[in-house]
Amino acid sequence: MSYPSERLFEEVAYLSHYLGWPYEQVMALDHRERQRWVAQVSRMNERINELAGRGR
Repeated sequence: MSYPSERLFEEVAYLSHYLGWPYEQVMALDHRERQRWVAQVSRMNERINELAGRGR
């Protein structure tokens, strides 16, 4: 079973946007490592959004 290309595209776009990593660098990560980075950045964004909501 191969990894869905749409999901791969989303992960590359997400990490490139939030971390400023070029396509080649994101694609050099293996599947599991890339997923771990996506999860970590997501947690960081959730925390930032949570803190920003408290400041209103």
